Amino acid sequence: MSLDVADALTLANRTFITMLVVMDPIGLAPIFIGLAGGRPSAERRALSLKASLVAGGILLAFGLFGRALLEKLGISLDAFRVAGGVLLFLIALDMVFARSNSSRESEEEEREAKDRPDISVFPLAIPLIAGPGTLASMMILASDAHGSVLLLSAVLLVTGSVLLLCYLALRLSGQIARLIGLTGVHVVTRVLGVLLGALAVQYVADGVRGFIVH
Repeated sequence: MSLDVADALTLANRTFITMLVVMDPIGLAPIFIGLAGGRPSAERRALSLKASLVAGGILLAFGLFGRALLEKLGISLDAFRVAGGVLLFLIALDMVFARSNSSRESEEEEREAKDRPDISVFPLAIPLIAGPGTLASMMILASDAHGSVLLLSAVLLVTGSVLLLCYLALRLSGQIARLIGLTGVHVVTRVLGVLLGALAVQYVADGVRGFIVH
């Protein structure tokens, strides 16, 4: 196995774990039920598809142009790693303690969402799927590709696969909720929160190491 392929597999694995715990497809199911549970099934399917596509477009833009944006603003990647790590850690705390995720969506935004006719862009695509933590992770992972087309393609393809899981979770939200119940959702969310907390600490450590080396 060539070094490039091995690096691509390593980055792909890290991308899958990171995006899985940040997007939390299983955790999206009960939220979607709360927002759109009373709508016809055809409308729920359309909302699921549109939300996934919009979130995918946003993540693609951040993956391709995020590094250039940081350079334009004069922000170093190490600074972004630390900021992203802190933000992800706050999200992880919400997940572990089963608190309302204020880092994704405020109470005012949640109340507004219930009264909006189209919830696919807000709050589903933003901030529930492509939230601040997801965007930060996308920019960091894309930067870890170091300009390699193979590595960047691995990040984008794996992120797309997690987005597909999010779409399926939205489509099958009713079945998922009935299958594992509210307790099951909380258990899965807490486990993913612990993993996300560990990833957040690693991001901060990498950023601090970068500051020290440079």
